[in-house]
Amino acid sequence: MAKKILQIFLLVIAIALLGFFLFAPAYVDKSSNKVTMAGTATKNDWYDSIPFIADLHCDELLWDRDLLKKIDYGHVDVPRMQQANMAFQVFTIVSKVPAGINIEKNDDNSDQIALLSFAQLRPVSNWFSIKARALNQCQTLHDFAKESNGQLRVITSRQELQQFITDRKTNPKLTSGMLGLEGAQPLEGNLNNLQEFYNVGVRYIGLAHFYDNEFAGSAHGMEKGGLTPLGKQLIKKMDSLHILIDLAHSSQQTINDVFALHEGPVLVSHTGIKGVCDNQRNLSDEHLQEIGRRNGLVGIGLWETAVCGKDAEATAKSIRYVADKIGVDKVALGSDWDGSIEAHFDVTGLPLLVSELEKLKFTRSEIEQILGGNVRDFFLRNLPQ
Repeated sequence: MAKKILQIFLLVIAIALLGFFLFAPAYVDKSSNKVTMAGTATKNDWYDSIPFIADLHCDELLWDRDLLKKIDYGHVDVPRMQQANMAFQVFTIVSKVPAGINIEKNDDNSDQIALLSFAQLRPVSNWFSIKARALNQCQTLHDFAKESNGQLRVITSRQELQQFITDRKTNPKLTSGMLGLEGAQPLEGNLNNLQEFYNVGVRYIGLAHFYDNEFAGSAHGMEKGGLTPLGKQLIKKMDSLHILIDLAHSSQQTINDVFALHEGPVLVSHTGIKGVCDNQRNLSDEHLQEIGRRNGLVGIGLWETAVCGKDAEATAKSIRYVADKIGVDKVALGSDWDGSIEAHFDVTGLPLLVSELEKLKFTRSEIEQILGGNVRDFFLRNLPQ
């Protein structure tokens, strides 16, 4: 009898584990990455002729999906990029997120991404090493590019970006991606690891994510301090490699310290503006003005915390604010697609934003800048040769 009970118990455990691995990751993905405005957006008569549509921040590589296949949930895949006439997407690497994340105060004592990596049956090294799981996500983008029959390219230099722009004039179905790190924690406190991430194609790094790390304070951390001595060394080494600084999620003091130490351009890959939507997450007017002075770039988000609204109109208002403050050539789209948010819409909803920008009296040429021209020009200036 005891043996039979044990067999039944083991069978129940096996079925439970099978269900966990088969269904849990997709369930978490679908429930985390929703849209407010579903359905097909209507394009105006010139939308598909926009030469370069781009977005600065998408976390799609975190999830167990095939980027080359169209799916009916989440926010981004290559077929939907092609449907939306989207040329360029920065794919960002989420490597560690604490439990119960919020925009006010988080510690680093838990790690939801380790559990997700286990559930997705990623390599065992991913369960225990932030660096390993980040590199695994980076490699995934390269693997998709190799499998895409030339439809997806990974951009790592000015020359590659310029060649892509040239080639896309005759083949508008071409898409491209670039890699960024959301927080410097995958370096695991070792500056020598920076070269490895450069070699795999990472071209911007956010200094901190939802918690303070060895390099910098987070806007959402326990202490919210500035650059550490190691963080100041990191800034200098990033500069030598032409890896750009992303100030998204950085504490006020970290941003001040970066401005004091570094003279070059910076970007904020996904944010809102306190002048429109005042909260811990968003960018102050003072910092906005300094980014503009440096010829930097500000990516405006597509979720409620960023813009205090759930639709394209809310994002357009924040874009108008940035354009009026520092110039229409310094604002871009920083969606945070697939970043465990309810986005206003997925990538195919971008025509909705075009309509709202027209209502705010942006010209066609200005809208083309905002939707991607500014991203194109920024990286043509600042990527490595």
